[in-house]
Amino acid sequence: MTAGGYFGQALVVDASTGTAESLSLPDDVLRAYLGGAGLGAWLLHRLAPAGVEALAPEAPLAFVFSPLVGTSLTTSAKFAVVAKSPLTGMLTDALASSHFAIAGKLTGNDAIVVRGARSELSLLMVDGDGVRFEAVPDLAGLSAADTTRRLRDTLGRGWRVGAIGPAGERGVRYATISHDGRHAGRGGLGAVLGAKQIKAVAVRAAERKVPPADPEAVLSAARDLRARSFGPATAKYRELGTLANLLAFNAIATLPTRNFQAASFDQAPRLAAEDLAEMRRVARNSCASCTIGCEHIYAARGGKKTRVEYENVFALGPMCGVGDPDAVLAASARCDELGIDTISAGGTIAWAMECVERGLIDAPWLQFGDASALLRAIEEIGARSGLGDMLAEGSRRAAQRVGGGSAAFAPHVKGLEMPGYEPRSLHAMALGLAVNARGADHNRSGAYEADLSGELDRLDGGAAHVGAAVETEDRAAVMDSMILCKFLRGVFTDPFNEWAELLAAVTGWDLTGAELRRTARRIVLAKRMFNLREGWQPADDWLPDRLLSEPLELASGRVAALTPDRLRSMIDDYYSARGLDPEGQPGLADLADLRLG
Repeated sequence: MTAGGYFGQALVVDASTGTAESLSLPDDVLRAYLGGAGLGAWLLHRLAPAGVEALAPEAPLAFVFSPLVGTSLTTSAKFAVVAKSPLTGMLTDALASSHFAIAGKLTGNDAIVVRGARSELSLLMVDGDGVRFEAVPDLAGLSAADTTRRLRDTLGRGWRVGAIGPAGERGVRYATISHDGRHAGRGGLGAVLGAKQIKAVAVRAAERKVPPADPEAVLSAARDLRARSFGPATAKYRELGTLANLLAFNAIATLPTRNFQAASFDQAPRLAAEDLAEMRRVARNSCASCTIGCEHIYAARGGKKTRVEYENVFALGPMCGVGDPDAVLAASARCDELGIDTISAGGTIAWAMECVERGLIDAPWLQFGDASALLRAIEEIGARSGLGDMLAEGSRRAAQRVGGGSAAFAPHVKGLEMPGYEPRSLHAMALGLAVNARGADHNRSGAYEADLSGELDRLDGGAAHVGAAVETEDRAAVMDSMILCKFLRGVFTDPFNEWAELLAAVTGWDLTGAELRRTARRIVLAKRMFNLREGWQPADDWLPDRLLSEPLELASGRVAALTPDRLRSMIDDYYSARGLDPEGQPGLADLADLRLG
């Protein structure tokens, strides 16, 4: 009998033929990988041909739901989108919250996987009546938001839509998939869907439910978690959102500026939430089934509205040397319309700006601090025109094309552009970014929490930093698979045991915190094994040369430096803690536990 919270099957859609089949998900696999990012990694192992090109028709893209979806637990209306990344060539998994998660799960599936490709731009519809496709040439070139509005007007309000913008249609390697105004797609998931000639996926809940094993226990846990979600651990996100980090990071020299040439930005106060909220914020919002309400909507130039977070402001502001808040908000809004990831867009543009400074790229219009240049670059990327055709490939591929030593300052790990954390002044985070399977991603390694806790010397990485990186990576693996929002992490005092109780109430399994720790390590290893299969090399677990050769002078008088020897030592200790050999390879006993066949 399938555990509570699960249907016990994934729907595998063949876009080429318009048909679908059910893939049975045994209870032991569900218990081993939970859902979300974990189950998505298992599905990629099972369904992706080894060595498949990320944009090939045979490459699967999976929408994976959670055992908690449909319960009353706060922040549980989440899903993962998992595929081989066209940006990195390795596994990528993006988490998102919306009503799409609830409707998708209630089609009667724990995951919806799409393979193959249509002969013309199409809409995929999934509901209780099955799977069908419809040609939608009239939607070509529309933003994801306009596509969603048009489809919901046509199909009816019961349908929920995930769609791509023009960038996804044109194969921009960091294009996103958008839904309810939010985005899933670091790593180019929108490009994967676009390569399948699918403009949108629409889902509608069927007349079926998947009840929890112990409804009363789930309701009691939901009440408790709701009360805790209003506490001090989430207050910052509720009041100012993640943009509240900007001034704090600037003050401690961990705000990457001008393509990591500096770690503080003199115009940061102009972009800070404390002032910007009063002038530009027009609304606050919550994801589906959420009591935190961290979403902050700001008005951009021309009246356009954009969802503002620390990462999009960092990437399109300080990273590119732009301090004009109108320009940064307008750039963010335009990225949303085109359907491109703001972090990869900002990082790649900042790299190109430095190349222009050095005479490596002939584009004199593209200068640090020039707001109009930033907006022009985004337009060219979305259209794949002019310089934008190269920048749409991401900083790693662009640096390979330009040469001239530009790879040394291309801001990526494994091809994924760096988020807004300065590794030279955050050594635990430096390790987390270097070894993560997805590449330079702050959501799969929260090691910056240890750096900023005051309990470690963030400029002197060592064994304690390695332990913190492993612990936060394990916690992220479980939260991304259950799935719960990362902003709840601070409300749990004994996370693994508390999460085990939540899952036990939903599934009926006799879970313990110790088992969930093993589950976390299994998920982390499964992701690494997929990358190994797809060509990962030990040199991929590394950071850009700039960060290992150019120290930062801090206002305190200390020097923030991360040497190759220090990073190598931390990586070696990380491998040991993970049970890997010095080359980052697992042992046979660990492989047997992965249930990968």
